[in-house]
Amino acid sequence: MARVSQAHLDARRRQIVEAAARCFARNGFHATSMQDILRESELSAGAVYRYFPSKEELVEAIAGEAFAGIRAAFEEAARTTPPPTPDVLIGRVLRRVLVDAAPGGDRQAFARLVVQVWTETLRNERLAAALDEGYRTMREAWALLVDAYREAGLMEPGVDADHVARTLIATAQGFIAQQALFGDVRVEILEDGLRALMSMGNSKIS
Repeated sequence: MARVSQAHLDARRRQIVEAAARCFARNGFHATSMQDILRESELSAGAVYRYFPSKEELVEAIAGEAFAGIRAAFEEAARTTPPPTPDVLIGRVLRRVLVDAAPGGDRQAFARLVVQVWTETLRNERLAAALDEGYRTMREAWALLVDAYREAGLMEPGVDADHVARTLIATAQGFIAQQALFGDVRVEILEDGLRALMSMGNSKIS
């Protein structure tokens, strides 16, 4: 029997994850069964269960990939000279998470999937641990970015890096929640709002 290449295995895993993400975004986590995912992926039960023995593990995989993408965007920004301002960075991260990664380009459905994952952490200890780890690494990545801001003279030295990190993460989370609840929330709107708030320190109010 011919040996299956790692590239083939990776492609098959990606096929399953993307099928599950489409199902969860379309129908919700609890309303989606493994049978739904099998049909969506057009694979056999044996092929799917080889990679993911349960629906919970699929959710964990999707959540882990989202955190990895966000973390990569933050770390890349920290290496840029000069570092991008928060409005540019948040816009870049949200486009990567909500626009580029959304199954079928449906940003609202994918945002609802993200909110479902957050909710599921209240009952799933493994998923809660993954969320905690993702949150921790994002805060660490933002701390590196704050250091880059300081070196570039863009931020006062006395600002607590973790306070900045948690505030900007909350901004991104709030945007995702708005997209999930109301839809049609363009990333450009958040970028414009952040730029306006950032300009307040440079403005004189008479």
